[in-house]
Amino acid sequence: MTSFSKVLIIVENLPVPFDRRVWMEATSLQKAGYQVTTISPKGNGFDKDYEVIEGIHIYRHPLPPEESSVTGYIREYSWAINWQFRLACQVWREQGFDIIHICNPPDLIFLVAGWFKLFRGVKVIFDHHDLAPEMYIAKYGRKDIFYHGLRWAERLTYATADMVISTNESHRKVALTRGGKKPEQVFVVRSGPDLARFRIMPSNPSYRRGRQYLVGYMGVMGEPEGIDYLLRAVRYIVQEKKRQDIHFMLIGSGPAAETLKALSKELDLTDFVEFTGFQTGEALLERLSSCDVCVEPSPTSAYNENCTMNKILEYMALGKPIVQFDLREGRRSAENASVYATPNDELEFAEKILELLNSPELREKMGAEGRRRMEEMLEWRHQAPKLLDAYGKVSLPLSGISINLGTRY
Repeated sequence: MTSFSKVLIIVENLPVPFDRRVWMEATSLQKAGYQVTTISPKGNGFDKDYEVIEGIHIYRHPLPPEESSVTGYIREYSWAINWQFRLACQVWREQGFDIIHICNPPDLIFLVAGWFKLFRGVKVIFDHHDLAPEMYIAKYGRKDIFYHGLRWAERLTYATADMVISTNESHRKVALTRGGKKPEQVFVVRSGPDLARFRIMPSNPSYRRGRQYLVGYMGVMGEPEGIDYLLRAVRYIVQEKKRQDIHFMLIGSGPAAETLKALSKELDLTDFVEFTGFQTGEALLERLSSCDVCVEPSPTSAYNENCTMNKILEYMALGKPIVQFDLREGRRSAENASVYATPNDELEFAEKILELLNSPELREKMGAEGRRRMEEMLEWRHQAPKLLDAYGKVSLPLSGISINLGTRY
């Protein structure tokens, strides 16, 4: 074990342990001998200020209601940074830490990490989940002062980081170019699920609502996710192709959920499209395991082209054939476990769904290929060693050396 044995992980957009990637990282580090503490928001049923789960110390803070305007995001992020710094100071007093591991979005947690790096000598690892500037364009469609502010925040985050963990090769390229990091400072650690936990469940026919086929979507109900494209594809399937034998199950919640429900009603799809709301645990696994086909309708954008959608990896883990638009990282993840529609062509997307439903042999072949890719290269047991390598490299220069991190206040 190196001298860097205590880790603080800060994540803003999801609570721990609900954030699957962060939780897998935390437990892998803990099993490797690190003492791990996390700071995250409350939510999704995880509302205790402090608790210990599987040896991980978890501190949580309240968050204001989710905002969709730029000024709303500024209020939300300012609130979060304040809480993160306060809790980080508390962790420093009570336990201390040698490495601070920050997860975006947003690219503002460097303000907390930078203070502890400058005044307490801790090392900083940046876990790059999302391209915040590209996400801004996907949501607002403009390059204004706020966009340029995000670019500066990204630069400062990279400058603060001693090591970068990227979720895919596209993010690694950004770290090497925009971030100015050296190749040896960037590790790719993909977000493949832990197959021991994310397991196939017996199919439950009740989810089909009396129909022959079930098509599933799981994820955030937001504007950039392309669920409006999916709904228009469903309208084509039901009304133009006259297919009354398919039920569509949309799992998840988010800021656009009510707007999407209204669109479903406007398109006269309420009898065919079910919004289940937020699901987790075995209820989620059973619903997805019951699907014949799973879909990822994110349209093309600079953000979506470079983002690895966790839902794709999770569909593959459950052996489900996938329909998605032909985006760079989506294809890199799924390869032959998916069929691909021309980006943003919702009618072709609909035809691809029908193509799979009409061919049980193709569905079985693609599902098996996805499961094989998960088992052989993408699941978390193949990613955890890369995480530990990154930590080892941060620790290496001072391995075995006792360092004075200052007075803990």
